[in-house]
Amino acid sequence: MKNLVLTFALLLFVKVGVCQNQNAMEQSIYQFKVKDIEGNEFDFENLRGKKIMVVNTASKCGLTGQYRGLQNLYEKYKDLGFVIVGFPANDFMWQEPGSNEEIAEFCEKNYGVSFPMMSKITVKGNGMHPLYQFLTKVEQNGYKSSSVSWNFQKYLIGRNGKLEKIITPRTAPMSEEVIEWVEETVTAIN
Repeated sequence: MKNLVLTFALLLFVKVGVCQNQNAMEQSIYQFKVKDIEGNEFDFENLRGKKIMVVNTASKCGLTGQYRGLQNLYEKYKDLGFVIVGFPANDFMWQEPGSNEEIAEFCEKNYGVSFPMMSKITVKGNGMHPLYQFLTKVEQNGYKSSSVSWNFQKYLIGRNGKLEKIITPRTAPMSEEVIEWVEETVTAIN
């Protein structure tokens, strides 16, 4: 009887694990709709088949200059099935205090940002946006759990809408690691 109970418990545990993994496998970034920086709906479904970099940004950070690299990366690869989606966040030492309008003006004026920028969100803690819950929890993304360690952390999403790579905040957008990932995938499209 004891063996039967243990066997049943083991089977239940395995079944729950399989269901959780299958649930993560079924989820993708395409399930999310967010608000862009002007308050309009932005549906990730419209990016189906593209490579996507999701990055949390801030205007008053030591890494703010990465906007220039992000814009250069976007300009170089946007016509080859690659897009960057920026999410301003005020989660790290209040380095993004402005309104959406102020952020948009800052990005355009100082860096000529033309890649899609979204409305300000929370990327960590209790108020974490559902998109960032997906990006940071293996149970949802099927790849890896992580935490957003600082502004300009980069999440790289494959053409199938699945998380493929996490790039640290200090890694420059035009780094060899990022370029190789983008070129590997855009070459596969052509």
